[in-house]
Amino acid sequence: MTGRPSHTNGRRVRPSRVRLGFLVVGVAALTVAAVWAVSGATPFAIAGFTAKISNSSNTAATAQYFKCTNAEAADKSSALFQYYLNEASGSTTAVDSDGNSANGTYQGTMTTSTATPIACSRDTGSAYVLNGSSSFVSTPTSYANPTTFSEEVWFKTTVAGGLLIGFGSNQVSSSGQHDRQIYLNTSGKLVFGTYSSTVQVVTSPLAYNDGKWHHVASTMSASSGMRLYVDGTLVASNVNYTAPENATGYFRIGYDTISGWPGTASNYYFTGQMRYAAVYSTALTAQQISNHYAAGQ
Repeated sequence: MTGRPSHTNGRRVRPSRVRLGFLVVGVAALTVAAVWAVSGATPFAIAGFTAKISNSSNTAATAQYFKCTNAEAADKSSALFQYYLNEASGSTTAVDSDGNSANGTYQGTMTTSTATPIACSRDTGSAYVLNGSSSFVSTPTSYANPTTFSEEVWFKTTVAGGLLIGFGSNQVSSSGQHDRQIYLNTSGKLVFGTYSSTVQVVTSPLAYNDGKWHHVASTMSASSGMRLYVDGTLVASNVNYTAPENATGYFRIGYDTISGWPGTASNYYFTGQMRYAAVYSTALTAQQISNHYAAGQ
């Protein structure tokens, strides 16, 4: 009958006590497990791990873009050209990825390297190797007096000297007028120079011919003047100089004359490796430049 104990061989069995026994054992096991968890002890055959991260001076965050291609694509609307410089050895065309079809031309010897570490390592392709004597990229289109602009490129070198990116009156040969130039001086420091009646430069405090990958960017506009960024950080600026030389010319990557600029080496060719060179018709913000750098880490 419901509610009455059953009989087995004349002996009573109390199911409620059996169930209660299992419950007590279960609670005891959970209690012990909780004690082990709090105390950090490892019980017999039970294995596990704990992890703790403690750092009082740094913070952790996710980058806005995972690849350099994504970061640059976000700003392509203002780009004059964006070259990944990741074509195979022997290529003659530096493909413009922003949709403007302003493809550049590899001049001289064109070879590449996939040696690690490499800038923008999550992107496909290789790095452009410049031999310091004939390698550079010329752009197909001349531009009439760009007064607001940004230039950027990833580079790696052990040589103090050579043009990284600049603006010159000649497409291929040494330019008579040359301005808006980023170069390495004989101390290995980065220099951003413009000219209008007089030479104006801003120079990085540190040298970067250390054989490591670095990202350099320059901006210029009437509102912000000259700014030089290295590895996502503003390192030098001149807010008073707001207009470059009035000239029509081509942007050049890896070579043009830098005669007359402070601290230039006798060899104007860049020696080393490059990835992701671009020029924009706007002054990129500090956040945009930081995004471009972070995407390449």
